[in-house]
Amino acid sequence: MDQRIINLFDEYTHKPLPRDEFMKRLAKLTGGMAAAMATLPLLEINYAHAETVPHQDDRLVTETITYPGDNTTMKGYLARPKANGKYPAVIVIHENRGLNPHIEDVTRRMALAGFLALAPDALSGAGGTPTDDAQIRELFGKLDMTQTRNNFVKAVDYLQTRPDSTGKVGCVGFCWGGAMANQLAVNVPSLKAAVPFYGRQPEAADVPKIKAAVQLHYGGLDERVNQGIPAYEEALKKAGVPYELYVYDGAQHAFHNDTAPTRYNEAAAKLAWSRTVDFLKKRLA
Repeated sequence: MDQRIINLFDEYTHKPLPRDEFMKRLAKLTGGMAAAMATLPLLEINYAHAETVPHQDDRLVTETITYPGDNTTMKGYLARPKANGKYPAVIVIHENRGLNPHIEDVTRRMALAGFLALAPDALSGAGGTPTDDAQIRELFGKLDMTQTRNNFVKAVDYLQTRPDSTGKVGCVGFCWGGAMANQLAVNVPSLKAAVPFYGRQPEAADVPKIKAAVQLHYGGLDERVNQGIPAYEEALKKAGVPYELYVYDGAQHAFHNDTAPTRYNEAAAKLAWSRTVDFLKKRLA
């Protein structure tokens, strides 16, 4: 697909670009509104591909939980291996599409790897993530980011006190969640590991606050996010923060999301996931 179309869709999903303006520009790139309408399903998320680990997998225990947030009650989806015991914990942080079937599936994947995995819902204060994409976009635009960050910080506190947790906590986040994973690294001294996928980088001045080890994943074609890599890497080196950085040639933003047909890159996604699991097992041991 024309890279200009993918870049336009990236702009639409990450900036306040109205849908009518997006469709007008998409029609210009595709040669008309009929072609734009035919292209749209190739760009949008398809949750029919979301379930790679069944909801009722006999190897797992899953549940919906709540925990105290910043002047709100946070909701989350939790998964862990079925056997009783204590497990290292991982916060799975969703994209700017909220806690949806894809992220629940990623949470189950993390549990199958041997972790107590929790996916908080950033839209808990609004009643939870709706199914309508336009409403999701509107709600994300209204979030107070300081409060939202605090709500994810408090997820660390929650996991550290669960009886089925070893008390060691890491996080993995995607897109919006990748930026949040970076913020948890900056703001939670007890965090052991952070794995941002194509997430906006923290301010260089904040990097010395990071006590966690960091593993970074970027798509080679993700020009918008990748602009921040050099400054972040330089700050990590200066601060002596242990880190790994991977850029996947030919991969788009959201290359790990297997419900995004034009951006999913199977080879890059599988390699990045295996690196993520290995990294978390090492750092949360």
